[in-house]
Amino acid sequence: MRFSLRTGWNTEESELARAHRRRVQAGLPVADLTASNPTRCGFEYDQGLVAALADERALDYDPQARGMLRAREAVCAYYAGHEVTVAPEQLVLTTSTSEAYSFLFRLLCDPGSEILAPQPGYPLFDFLAGLDDVRLKAAPLVYDYGWQIDPEGFRRAVTAETRAVVLVHPNNPTGHFTKPWEAKELAQLCRDHELSLIVDEVFLDYGFDGAPQSFAAGLEGVPVFVVSGLSKIAGLPQMKAAWIVATGPEASLALERLEVIADTFLSMNAPVQWAMPAWLERREAIQRQIRGRAAVNLAELDRQLSGQKAMQRLEAEGGWYAVLRIPAIKPDEQTVLELLERGVWVHPGYFFGMEDSGWLVVSLLGPEGEFRAGVTRMVDSFGTHQGGNNPD
Repeated sequence: MRFSLRTGWNTEESELARAHRRRVQAGLPVADLTASNPTRCGFEYDQGLVAALADERALDYDPQARGMLRAREAVCAYYAGHEVTVAPEQLVLTTSTSEAYSFLFRLLCDPGSEILAPQPGYPLFDFLAGLDDVRLKAAPLVYDYGWQIDPEGFRRAVTAETRAVVLVHPNNPTGHFTKPWEAKELAQLCRDHELSLIVDEVFLDYGFDGAPQSFAAGLEGVPVFVVSGLSKIAGLPQMKAAWIVATGPEASLALERLEVIADTFLSMNAPVQWAMPAWLERREAIQRQIRGRAAVNLAELDRQLSGQKAMQRLEAEGGWYAVLRIPAIKPDEQTVLELLERGVWVHPGYFFGMEDSGWLVVSLLGPEGEFRAGVTRMVDSFGTHQGGNNPD
């Protein structure tokens, strides 16, 4: 059999995954500081959320390429809560933000086109771009008393093949919210090179000091496509519901083309669409728990990091993750394996496009007791085995 080159991935189990699997199978304790699935983190869900799937109207098959009007109106109400006006006609529903990205890559790109994506960033984009025959090109986020884009680095990354810039607001895993000056720089970049802006707002509701305004209102003279969904907004990754909001010049033409793409797949199912209004209306209950958990765990992390020199938590403004700077004296993969032997599981920074040494990423989503124990083991490891508390 001949397979396509686009699926020629190395699917062998990595050393890290193998070590983690073996430890779990051996029944040895593991404090998981990588947890990202809210349904497995001990939060309380309203049982009525599942009941919303039982709407008898879902028995009628009425395919609508952009999604049911009732579901799209519920999304518009969500944005109204962020003081942004979105009309149902601006929306296309998808089963996930991954599918939304794929639709947009197909809308904007030809085979071999490029998409700019800030690094550090979530590694999913690499696979999505490859499956749509698009090249992903890194553009730099830099850290200087907080994360920020490097405007000149973005400009240097643009080529004749560049079609769009992906912006995650706030960024995963850095927790960086795009500031007005950064948005202005990106808008000018897009205007100068006729680029579109794809804005991922899945973590918008999880700001540490409140949620900044959505990008859904668009930026003057720039085609903007905002993607988001219930995975984070309602803590329901298993329900598979997301959307695209199109604004800016030629949005109507873009939506016509997106409608054809969506009609080709018709992937949204009726029960989920009928349930979306109820899920969005009740989102605050799970959001409140997640924000509270992230705040408590972040405070615990800072408490344990205070007074030691080996590890530094970088500033973050939202999301579910914290980035740690550690001594770059060995590959992060080796550090993660050593931490696993001590019963704590963390992400190496290179998973998110950082250098191979000097960075760890921890999730703030896990149960407080498990998180506290994991951080304690991690800090103790650096203090006793890494030489991190030695005087200068």
